[in-house]
Amino acid sequence: MKRRLTIAIPGGERSKAYPIELLRRAGLHIPDLSGSRSLKHELEEVTLLEVKDADVPVYVDIGVADCGIVGKDWIMESGRDVYEPLDLGGPAYRLSLIRLRGATGRIERVASKYARIARGVIAAKGMAADVLPLNGKLELAVTVGLVDAILDVVQTGRTLVDNGLEEIEVLHKLSMRLIVNRAALKLKVPTVRELIHRLEP
Repeated sequence: MKRRLTIAIPGGERSKAYPIELLRRAGLHIPDLSGSRSLKHELEEVTLLEVKDADVPVYVDIGVADCGIVGKDWIMESGRDVYEPLDLGGPAYRLSLIRLRGATGRIERVASKYARIARGVIAAKGMAADVLPLNGKLELAVTVGLVDAILDVVQTGRTLVDNGLEEIEVLHKLSMRLIVNRAALKLKVPTVRELIHRLEP
């Protein structure tokens, strides 16, 4: 790397595993960080910041981080103005509208941790539904009648089946993405381009 980059990745052992794997595949030397309580890692070529998934686009947009690796769902939810040069793949998952199996009738209330996306979906469909922001187990909100539907990410769908739920519409197919701060694109052009090149599938 010609100039040092700061890269934001999702924190937590499971969340950071794939971004770290990608960076190692790109040739960056990243030691074993498991068990470390530090959230900032000054490494040989880059500085890594471990933050919440939802916060990665914020750190990148504001410029605390030059780049970030995060799911497309959180980029969409953030609404932040970041450059998104690469689809990095990863475990397949999707964002879906979910109801009780066989449910009919109007959807009047939708729960989601993606409130911004949910409002956009409701507006696009011309639905008169309220969005209830929730961060816990969304499946419960439907089964106890708190809401008529949820908007959430799905991987295997096993949890939905176990709770008597079904996807009524897949809204977006999702994957991990590389995002870049727009100022860093101008100030650290060779370094950013090199990282993009290294990460290309």
